[in-house]
Amino acid sequence: MTKPTRELDHTLTRRRAIITVLDGAGVGALPDAAAYGDSGANTLLHVISAEGPLRLPNLQRLGLDEILSLSTDPSLFTSHPLLSEAGYYGRMASRAAGKDTTSGHWELAGLVLKKPFPVYPQGFPPEIISAFEKAIGRPVLGNIPASGTEIIKELGEQHLQTGRPIVYTSADSVFQIAAHEEIVPPEELYRWCKAAREILQGEHAVGRVIARPFIGSPGAFKRTARRKDFSLSPPGETLLDRASAAGYPVAVIGKVADIFNHRGVNLHRPGGDNEATAAALFALLEELPEGLIWATFGDFDTLYGHRNDSRGFAAALERFDRHLGKILGLLRPEDLIFITADHGCDPTYPGTDHTREYVPLIAWSPSLRQSVAVGTRSSFADLGASAAAWLRLSPLAQGLSFLQPE
Repeated sequence: MTKPTRELDHTLTRRRAIITVLDGAGVGALPDAAAYGDSGANTLLHVISAEGPLRLPNLQRLGLDEILSLSTDPSLFTSHPLLSEAGYYGRMASRAAGKDTTSGHWELAGLVLKKPFPVYPQGFPPEIISAFEKAIGRPVLGNIPASGTEIIKELGEQHLQTGRPIVYTSADSVFQIAAHEEIVPPEELYRWCKAAREILQGEHAVGRVIARPFIGSPGAFKRTARRKDFSLSPPGETLLDRASAAGYPVAVIGKVADIFNHRGVNLHRPGGDNEATAAALFALLEELPEGLIWATFGDFDTLYGHRNDSRGFAAALERFDRHLGKILGLLRPEDLIFITADHGCDPTYPGTDHTREYVPLIAWSPSLRQSVAVGTRSSFADLGASAAAWLRLSPLAQGLSFLQPE
């Protein structure tokens, strides 16, 4: 089959859409948040209120205060800098059920799940665990919902003594397997994850199977950067598929490739923490003249939201804002950057799970000439639709572009 190509007009082939996701940085409880136990959650507002005043000049001039004022008293922000940059700003609701990373990313890319991924608040059923133990030839430890760092602290020594992997889940749709790298080499752990991925199908098709290797000794265990996600393939077309099929480079950083099961991706850069992700994004902006670039900054969620660390979350926001200043300086008139999130993870809220929230929507290009408040959008898919419109791709099946006619 011949691969479709774009019109090779130079003016059409130099555009870039850059999507940056601040993992877990929600901006207020969705109307159905009570059904998820998340009434009153508001990740960014609560972090800023608890730890502020914060230095976020770049996010503020792009509209962050105006976005937050949609869910609180606008007078709280009168002392902050006013919006000073032309661009789009608002917030987006999720149309998909759930509050997990995979469905959030897929919806941002224009694919709205009709049915939520399964979750296991009491652990995985015996038929799943028995099949997994048979596949790897040894019993497991755990099989409970838990914080990854806490369950390693609790069961790590027993794992060292027995060689039994630690299996755990969370409010997200995940089957996580933790193992010490000196007991189970990462490549073996990845094979175990692939075996779990084959088992977890049908009604038990979790969003992700995640390898969680760690090192160290009791009392000083530390997870390593060799984490690897084994996701389901998206069940429909995404923005990445559409851009790639049209001949655009599609470059992603870190776990984004795994979330989309590498489909539609033709350039993958390792990620890591937020600093490594920022460095990879700087490099791509210097190197890639056109196409789609997607970077997810995961520390907000994994290091701070899930650990109820609002101070760490606030410091990470300030660091991201400094990186954002450099990112904006690397953009050209043909570029459009999106800043958003995939769900909430309010570190001030009871529990350590994701929170069902609106996500921020910021879109900026050096070529824009006016500020446009886009209000509350009905789906994260509006971001994917707008990125497709910017790249002059045909419309996606889901989502409505908020871009003004050129």
